[in-house]
Amino acid sequence: MPSHPQIFDYIRELHFLWRPVFPYLAIQIKELYGRAHGRILEMGPFIGVSRSLFQQKVGDMFFIATFPGGIGRFLKEEIAYNSESLKYTLFETNPSLDALKENSVDLVIFRGAFFFPALFIPDIKAIHRVLRAEGVAIVGGGFGKYTPPSLIEKINERSRELNILAGKTNILPETIKTMISLKGMEDFCEVISEGGLWVIIRKVNY
Repeated sequence: MPSHPQIFDYIRELHFLWRPVFPYLAIQIKELYGRAHGRILEMGPFIGVSRSLFQQKVGDMFFIATFPGGIGRFLKEEIAYNSESLKYTLFETNPSLDALKENSVDLVIFRGAFFFPALFIPDIKAIHRVLRAEGVAIVGGGFGKYTPPSLIEKINERSRELNILAGKTNILPETIKTMISLKGMEDFCEVISEGGLWVIIRKVNY
């Protein structure tokens, strides 16, 4: 397994490679979220969709929660690029989101969540904890259902290479459903395969 600095270099290249995908992926995220306002959090090492959501007039405040430790400095160029059009609150934390209070955000985006077990393990209960009432989390990975096949074809080979170098592993929907069940989160989670493999987490306002 490569060292973290090597992996971070691969992740950084993935950011630049995937930039053209983000506007299309944001359309699907916007559909799933279903509203225009709110506090939006991107978490993990794979960030970049917030800028497209902002350009599509979704979100009022934006936050980036980076992990594993040290990844933040490898993302400075990407964060600076995104910050040309909007301001972020950036902080380092962990998959349990210890740096966030309960009921603090309306939309969480966690790309790559289930595919890099050597780097992090997603904490579904923690994500649900930080959501406000009626909040939505989109957790998983994929190109999204609106990304043109021609764009996918253009970047797919290099994307696959970089993901493997960064430690990506495959996971079945059934395995994710088992993870959800073991956490007792079945009532709040839906696994979808449209545009990738995603878990949609909703906080119901009782």
